[in-house]
Amino acid sequence: MRLEEHMMADKSDDDGQTDLLTKTKPKTKRPPLYKVLLLNDDFTPMEFVVHVLERFFGLNHAQAFEIMLTVHKKGLAVVGVFSHEIAETKVAQVMDFARRHQHPLQCTMEKEE
Repeated sequence: MRLEEHMMADKSDDDGQTDLLTKTKPKTKRPPLYKVLLLNDDFTPMEFVVHVLERFFGLNHAQAFEIMLTVHKKGLAVVGVFSHEIAETKVAQVMDFARRHQHPLQCTMEKEE
């Protein structure tokens, strides 16, 4: 085999390799996100709601106070948007914490459109 033929043979092998590497991956669909909502009631103290927002959602006092006021004035507020598992966990944590402190605070989740 002459040197040129040997180089040509190597080149065709390389082309085969690059074809495999350049194939595009199928696009994966993003998992749906869920809004976590707090609902207003006439019995849960505002300070407790602020505490819940700081503790379970990592908000600072000013942010927590603003959301608490929105819940109070509008009847509900979106506290955050998370994957299904995290949203479910946050709802369970808030509901459990509220019950242990004997407050009727309601926390729900709904799929984001």
